[in-house]
Amino acid sequence: MAINIKNKEYFRPWGSYITFDQEPGFQVKRLNVNPGGILSLQKHYKRSEHWTVVLGVARITLNDEEFDLKVNESVFIPVEAIHRIANQGETELQIIEVQCGDYLGEDDIERFEDNYGRVKD
Repeated sequence: MAINIKNKEYFRPWGSYITFDQEPGFQVKRLNVNPGGILSLQKHYKRSEHWTVVLGVARITLNDEEFDLKVNESVFIPVEAIHRIANQGETELQIIEVQCGDYLGEDDIERFEDNYGRVKD
């Protein structure tokens, strides 16, 4: 049975996200990253993520690599991979994120660096 949380926007210091769909085992979000915004360097223990850029350019950190993703490019973030998204551009960055796993709560996060002084969301 679907969880009816669609289209509620959640604000973070780096921008916001909207959940479009969620059922057991997956959820789909749109991340809106402000110019200069950067998410925590983090990892998840119970979910993987698939990111596709739909607007702007994303600077991606994935374990020991850094690279840019442009519109219509994507990356797979495995469970326990250290990762982050940054928007170094002057316009908004939008990413469609598909999370897969047995547990998809926002508390499944370990932060290694955070520009905003957060420990957990």
